[in-house]
Amino acid sequence: MTARKEKIVLPLIAVLLGFVLGSLIVVLTGRSPLSMYAAIVKGFSGIDILNGQPINTRYIGEFIIQAMPIILTGLSFAFASRTGLFSIGAEGQLMIGSISATTVALLLQAPRAVHLPLVLLAGVLGGALWGAIPGFLKARYNVHEVVVTIMMNYIALHFNNFVILHIFGSVDRVKTAPFPTSALLKSPFLESITRYSRLNWGFIPVIIALVLFSFIINKTTFGYSLRAVGYNKEAARYAGMKVSRNIVASMAIAGAFAGLAGAVITVGTFNFGRVIQAAEGYGFDGIAVALVGGNEAMGILLAGMLFGGLKAAQPLMQSQGIPREIAGIIQASIVLFVAMKFGIKMVLDKFERKQVPTTEGDRV
Repeated sequence: MTARKEKIVLPLIAVLLGFVLGSLIVVLTGRSPLSMYAAIVKGFSGIDILNGQPINTRYIGEFIIQAMPIILTGLSFAFASRTGLFSIGAEGQLMIGSISATTVALLLQAPRAVHLPLVLLAGVLGGALWGAIPGFLKARYNVHEVVVTIMMNYIALHFNNFVILHIFGSVDRVKTAPFPTSALLKSPFLESITRYSRLNWGFIPVIIALVLFSFIINKTTFGYSLRAVGYNKEAARYAGMKVSRNIVASMAIAGAFAGLAGAVITVGTFNFGRVIQAAEGYGFDGIAVALVGGNEAMGILLAGMLFGGLKAAQPLMQSQGIPREIAGIIQASIVLFVAMKFGIKMVLDKFERKQVPTTEGDRV
């Protein structure tokens, strides 16, 4: 099997096996897998295959809302991974991006054409700064990025809540005052065509981020130098590349993608800054999305849509009497089977060899 074919076939098999395992668990609970798949289809497309009702476009809007942040955090993890780093700090970088966007949204007054881009830029810069810190510690002192990013996730959580409660003065200890409309990604048009879902213009920066990810990492000499450092730092240093700078730059760019996710959630899905009681899992979902998507932009887009659809289907599963945790089990199973890709490849290779007949010329 060629490497190109592997990138397509192995994730598809992992997804199929994940759904098969999920179906078996549903059967063991005494429920019908058909109800589970009906809920998933409705969560993706708004089509009710059981009752034959008209398409409800609200579900499509909510599905896209669920997919957008995990696509961005998937890009964050994938960028670091493609450059030889293992960052699990997207959760904290997202929170810093959120509080940065909140700050600019509340403190700045400007027309929407100026205000909204500055809000998104603040989220990007906040996430980039939070990503650059573990990058600097890795480059200068060789402190492992996994340890630092884990710790910084907790720092970001408490820093976000401190700013919301004690600087912006949340009156209900849950959220800030509403943002001005000039700072919002919300669109009455998109809401109206999706039956007043929370769909907003956030998908545009997501698309731009996907294009930038692919362009930087695959098409530029800068991206090549980042990947070269990831493959072999000493060889890259011998070739004259600035290893320390590239490590910091890689972590900063990864953080920028996660920071953008925080801004999109804050001024798109919501219209206020929020007190966050615990990590909401966007960063960790992003790791799964990146792994399933093979750390490629198109794969991350498709995997993000798959995981977003499963999240959107959870309430629908519950309404059918199926535990909503089944969706999480399917996601975890898909990641497990992706991690087992070498074993799956061995099975496929053996199957292919059995299918190829032995000719007389091949015999000794």
